[in-house]
Amino acid sequence: MAARIFERVTFTGSKGDELAARLDLPAGPAKATAIFAHCFTCSKDVVAASRVSEHLTREGIAVLRFDFTGLGSSGGDFGNTNFSSNVEDLELAAKWLTENRSAPQILVGHSLGGAAVAMAAANIPSVKAVATIGAPSEVEHVAMIFDSSVETIAEHGEALVKLAGREFCIQQQFLDDLRDVALADVVGEWKGAWMFLHSPIDNTVGIDHAAALYAAAKHPKTFVSLDDADHLLTRPLDAEYAASMIATWAMRHIDDERGLTAAPDATAPVVVQEAGQGKFLQHVVAGEHRFLADEPLSVGGFDAGPTPYDLLGAALGTCTSMTMRMYGERKGFDFDTVTVEVSHDRIHADDCESCADDRTGQVDVFTRRISIDAPNLSAEDRARLIAIADRCPVHRTMEASSVIETIDVDS
Repeated sequence: MAARIFERVTFTGSKGDELAARLDLPAGPAKATAIFAHCFTCSKDVVAASRVSEHLTREGIAVLRFDFTGLGSSGGDFGNTNFSSNVEDLELAAKWLTENRSAPQILVGHSLGGAAVAMAAANIPSVKAVATIGAPSEVEHVAMIFDSSVETIAEHGEALVKLAGREFCIQQQFLDDLRDVALADVVGEWKGAWMFLHSPIDNTVGIDHAAALYAAAKHPKTFVSLDDADHLLTRPLDAEYAASMIATWAMRHIDDERGLTAAPDATAPVVVQEAGQGKFLQHVVAGEHRFLADEPLSVGGFDAGPTPYDLLGAALGTCTSMTMRMYGERKGFDFDTVTVEVSHDRIHADDCESCADDRTGQVDVFTRRISIDAPNLSAEDRARLIAIADRCPVHRTMEASSVIETIDVDS
């Protein structure tokens, strides 16, 4: 599955301000819904949040990510917020999802956002699994980022602190609120599934924090080492790895909300059966292989799988490539990769230059563009390879007049 669409939504946050959110949706019905909480002073569009959410949607999980009060595109004054208000923002995000889409089963949080989802889980009844990425076991740890300003904050009640190139007003109440959080106790009391992802070389939040959280949590719990990743998961592969681990682990703990019927048995070489969702979604069973076929959103489908004509084009393309490979190897041709691009269109027979003279009305035209990666192949041998494409079995079947027999098995 791939993330095909997203919705920009807003909901009211803990301070009464409108919070900007983005709901990433998978192609087809979502297996479950998750909330992603970004890192301290970041936004919903930070690289790690985007990449993790994208991967989760590819696995069929819808993801809501939002900017905490006073950050990103959300309203409000960051200076009036604190860790507790972040937790309340999360709970309100879950409330919005429950009332407008589907109650979240998964919470994912990065850095301080990880601590926030750990705190919020107990107050969101639908949540079954919580994953934290580089989260502190003691939220007061975040104060180390602006340690040089603590005295100024104590003296004046607030101070401007430069974080990641931006200035933020940090108030004394923010620091006081951090000291009041007993995160390990909260983690130890919650009875859902935990996953703690952390890099052993994280210089912002040390690996000892993950060890403390893991020790506090009850089973089922999982620890995943992010090896040489940095704290912000700035390398694409690190974010992809974290997301893939979260998605795989979450499937063991969530209820699949899609309501799809089970795929049918392989009672014939190919079996197609309605999947029980939407107008067009179909199970396709070919031997040991299982996948979904569908129609695009534009005609009322979910776009959760290839269309029937996509599959027909794929049959032509794969058969073409296989035939060229077999022929080339038999002839000893020196070439690397064959790429076949197939497109389909319907045009009037009068406009079809390659159609037989007796064709009338609308005709289906499959255009096949073939690329051969063979810098040392002679022009003559290249032409022979291209010519053999027309002899692939699927090509011949599509050009010939096939006979289709239909049997009503229930009559």
